[in-house]
Amino acid sequence: MLTAVIGFAIVAGLMTITPGLDTALVLRAAVTGGPLAGYATGAGISAGVLVWGVAAAVGVSALLNASQLVYDLLRYAGAAYMIYLGAKLLWNRRPGASAGADADLVGGDETTLREHFMRGFLTNLLNPKIGVFYMAVLPQFLPHETPGALAGLVLASVHVLEGLLWFTLLILGSTVMRTQLQRPAVQAWTDRITGGVLLGFGVKVAFTRA
Repeated sequence: MLTAVIGFAIVAGLMTITPGLDTALVLRAAVTGGPLAGYATGAGISAGVLVWGVAAAVGVSALLNASQLVYDLLRYAGAAYMIYLGAKLLWNRRPGASAGADADLVGGDETTLREHFMRGFLTNLLNPKIGVFYMAVLPQFLPHETPGALAGLVLASVHVLEGLLWFTLLILGSTVMRTQLQRPAVQAWTDRITGGVLLGFGVKVAFTRA
């Protein structure tokens, strides 16, 4: 099991630090809502990772590969959710938008920690590419002497720990630079960049087949 943990930790660690949707969501939440918002988003993402890890270990995520219909349903649901979040951010930060629109921003100051958590969780859970990654990679590290669900939970927990460490670095960095990052112009561009990333990922997921 130790060998499996070490091997998977290397692969999952490389995936964690690669700039992507999770990084953008956590950084944006920390910039606009503070450290707790960043951690809440990271916790939601981590919960999604645990679900996918256990599902892959027990073979549930194999449905994504065996059934094109199941894969497509999850793919379109995830794409629609990400496109909605991205489009809302871009719309609220469009030139000429009223100042009152800030109250409706995705993950803005009015967003509760529970909403930050659910946003991270749903974005991760509805991304079929995460399921495909776990289905393709995780079985290679599952030791035969350990029950599948338990081994999957342990390995997914390693990925979660690495993710939380990475998110902590992002949140601490945003805290150190909080004065600069809280400037309206900086927050506007943070929203536009995050919205563009969400929109891009949503479109990519929608048009990428298994």
